[in-house]
Amino acid sequence: MLVHLKYQKLLILNILLASFLGAFLLSSQAETDIINVTVQISVCGDGQIGGEEECDGGNLNGQTCQSLGYNSGSLLCSYACEFNTSACTAGGGGGGGGGGGGSYIPPAPPETKVTFAGRAYPLSSVIVLKDGQIAVSTIAGPDSLFEVSLSGLAAGNYIFALYGEDYQARRSSLFTFPIYITSGATTRVSGIFITPTIAVDKSEVKKGDNIAIFGQSTPQSEITINVSSEEEFFVETNSDNDGIYLYNFDSSPLLMGQHFTKSKSALNGEISSFSTVLGFVVGTENVAALTTNISESDLNNDGKINLIDFSIAAYWYNEPNPPEDVDLNDDGKVDLVDLSIMAYYWTG
Repeated sequence: MLVHLKYQKLLILNILLASFLGAFLLSSQAETDIINVTVQISVCGDGQIGGEEECDGGNLNGQTCQSLGYNSGSLLCSYACEFNTSACTAGGGGGGGGGGGGSYIPPAPPETKVTFAGRAYPLSSVIVLKDGQIAVSTIAGPDSLFEVSLSGLAAGNYIFALYGEDYQARRSSLFTFPIYITSGATTRVSGIFITPTIAVDKSEVKKGDNIAIFGQSTPQSEITINVSSEEEFFVETNSDNDGIYLYNFDSSPLLMGQHFTKSKSALNGEISSFSTVLGFVVGTENVAALTTNISESDLNNDGKINLIDFSIAAYWYNEPNPPEDVDLNDDGKVDLVDLSIMAYYWTG
């Protein structure tokens, strides 16, 4: 009977867990919806020129070989929606020309794929999830720009999510969006601005002392930090050449109790949405913030954070004397704080 009740409890906790995780992912998506305003989605293969496309199929945007500086010939459009000038002839009249039809290279056959491009952090990992599973990853350049493609897709509706990992393996909030993939076309999503990462040096700060708020974004960007209290506080700082930012926030104006902070980044008119929200307490002493990494959240050591790990944590939910590796914040119990930590590192 006791075993039966134990499994009943596990089932109930897993149902609650599914609701909790669903709310977490929906919250992450809602938090990143603002970024969609700046994102450009273009489909190479639909005959419409959009985004960074030079042409699309038979739509040459009014251009010819002559308008591009050639003497004659037939301008073509590649399956990458870029001008194909291999059939254009350069130079003046007489005989040979300088290219002619003999040098024509036919375009590659169309493929179905999606390409993501934008800003993250210098030399950081950018991970793409397809329908909740890691699909592809890349490394951003020193300027924080990245581009990554996913091919071999069937036509249909997908939910994609992207996040960045900074130099200390801190994760950004998820940028989540649905896309319909067209067969034989390349869908390009550009203008993505990954949110900054954020951390604090104290889980509790003595009123009147400073709390350090820091993280990483694109280099030389303007960072806006929000701290919530009875009134909202906004402060600004700049990231350095490595994209790292730091602000020592004076806790004197804050009321005693729980507070939250988040940050966003702006560069050359582009603005990210707000980062993950972090909490801290203004109290009577300084308590260093605890750190947890993704490997500590991987309870079954399979390299992923998914429902198996949540089920293990749920088994010990509010149980006495949980194993140390399940109690992620080392407070002697497994509760929603531990589940929140695990959700933060969710990979599916």
